[in-house]
Amino acid sequence: MRLGVLDVGSNTVHLLVVDAHPGACPLPAHSHKAELRLAQLLDDDGAIGPQGVDRLISVVQEALQAAEDKGVEDLLTFATSAVREARNADDVLARVRTETGVELQVLTGEEEARLTFLAARRWFGWSAGKLLVLDIGGGSLEIAYGIDEEPDAAASLPLGAGRLTAGWLPGDPPAPDDVRALRRHVRTEIARTVGEFSRFGPPDHVVATSKTFKQLARIAGAARSAEGLYVQRELKRESLEGWVPRLAGMTEAERAELPGVSEGRAGQLLAGALVAEAAMDLFGVERLEICPWALREGVILRRLDHMESV
Repeated sequence: MRLGVLDVGSNTVHLLVVDAHPGACPLPAHSHKAELRLAQLLDDDGAIGPQGVDRLISVVQEALQAAEDKGVEDLLTFATSAVREARNADDVLARVRTETGVELQVLTGEEEARLTFLAARRWFGWSAGKLLVLDIGGGSLEIAYGIDEEPDAAASLPLGAGRLTAGWLPGDPPAPDDVRALRRHVRTEIARTVGEFSRFGPPDHVVATSKTFKQLARIAGAARSAEGLYVQRELKRESLEGWVPRLAGMTEAERAELPGVSEGRAGQLLAGALVAEAAMDLFGVERLEICPWALREGVILRRLDHMESV
């Protein structure tokens, strides 16, 4: 069957269309995305303003048309941290439902972490042993650890690259004092959670998902996306530590010139790098592998598992 997943994230609204059936690897058929940056559209009271809601509805309608054009027969829809944490989330969801017919499922942070972990486990298989999975989104950082398909521990922290950039790094380039303050904040937040995971022992394999990690790996020398999904891509902490001060001294335009860095994500790359560096350091990770699958694939896999069981 042809499945669609509509992901209303903190940075983008992304429709992924796949051809799938239980027991088979989902095959991507179409991708439709729009930069929305909901995490940066929250007002001082933490609400998504009228213009942001209007834009969200317009983008969802475009995605619905794309899904129809591509013959999607089952559309899974969900929203993550930007909608979840908006003060007016219920009103936003009601307007989306009324004007588009889409009932967005709002995932909790822990659900995000668990579904992303499922995708990573299926990608790497049982031979990967105990997995530690890190995922930096626009609004939050997800961490999950385990040896099965359900993680033994999962956490979500408000350390998304878009959220931190908007709240902590107003300058272009940012002021050194602002960078140091954000670095301290990020490390304090992550350090509070390390004990939840370290009691399970060291992981056998550490993987990362998300655009932020992919871009950091690319500027550190990993293969281009054009070389395909099955090329191994790694990020070493030593390389990342060398890049963080360089990114801090660059303007947004200069970061956009780096290999693999999109113009829309260049502004939040430094915040993402600070989170990635802190997570790797505090969890004692010297190198990690980039996983092509993430939350959307996890949602698809969970749906296929459900189909197989009924």
